[in-house]
This record gives sequence, C-alpha cells and structure tokens, in this order.
Amino acid sequence: MALEQNQLKSAIEAILFALGEPVAQVRLCEALNVSPYLVEEACMALARDYEAREAGIRLIHLEESWQLVSDPQWGDTVRQLLSRRKPDKLSPAALETLAVVAYFQPVTRVYIDQVRGVDSSHSLSLLLDRELVEPCGNLDAPGRPNLYRTTEAFLRSFGLASLDDLPPLPEELEREEGGDDL
Repeated sequence: MALEQNQLKSAIEAILFALGEPVAQVRLCEALNVSPYLVEEACMALARDYEAREAGIRLIHLEESWQLVSDPQWGDTVRQLLSRRKPDKLSPAALETLAVVAYFQPVTRVYIDQVRGVDSSHSLSLLLDRELVEPCGNLDAPGRPNLYRTTEAFLRSFGLASLDDLPPLPEELEREEGGDDL
C-alpha cells in the first residue's frame, strides 16, 4: 500500500514523536517501506509546515537522522520548566576535553592528556556520562586503548547539523597538533 505524502508526513511525525530521539532516515524508510527520496521529501515538507505555521516544534536534519525539537524561540521558556532536571554546566576542563575530541576524533585519552597537558580522566568520564562522547573502538597499539568520538547528543547540544559546522581551528593550532598521534 503506497502512502500519500500527507499520510507519510503523519506517519513520520508519529514515529519521531514516539521515539523522542534522532531516527536514522534508513530506519524511517524501512518502517514505512518507501524510498529515501520520499522520506526526505516528506521530512522537508513537514519541516516547512512547522515553520510556516510558527509551530512550537521544528523538524531538524542531523547528518543521516531526523528529530523533532522545540522551536529555539521558546528555548528560555522550556529551560525554565526543565531547570531542575538540567545538569550543571560543563567546566572549562570538560569543555577543553570535548573540543579536543570534537576536532581530532577519534582520539585516545592519552592523546587528550597530551594536548591539554593534564590528566583528563575526570572530564572524559563526565562527558561519557552526559553522552556527549562515546567509545568508538580501540587503537591498534599495545594495550589497545579506547578511541573516543562525539555523539549526536553533542551535535544537538551545540546546534550543529554535522561536524563540518564546527568553527575552524586557528592555523597555529592545526600546525601544532597535526592530529597525527592518537
């Protein structure tokens, strides 16, 4: 049974609302038995619909996934309501650690420590707990240390569609770090 675009948009909206997290476009295709083109077209139309009627939610595209989020104009209102659940802000050390992971991923904790010049165990643990970074394999070296990368939660938290949206590093940092040693 082929779905009309309005039915497809409604089905996508129901799935995204029910899951409450980013859903890979390929999963939407499989669930709805339609092509990636039709899913993308329906998602884009749904996103335009929300924007046109100034809805309190938006549909955003994160790399290969789609997610329903609150409209940024209502951010302060939503934050007030959720302020009791909101975790503490990240410390400067945690932000520094997160920046190293974001720009040089995948990286080991030892590499992070070398770049920062201090032990990053506590900061890395905090970022793992907040699901801003995740393990993504092991380095092929003695001891097989864990490699870390950023997550979709990192992208959402910083309002990025992909890592390509990160601001460029100053040239002197790129030359110093080089990103060769993990």
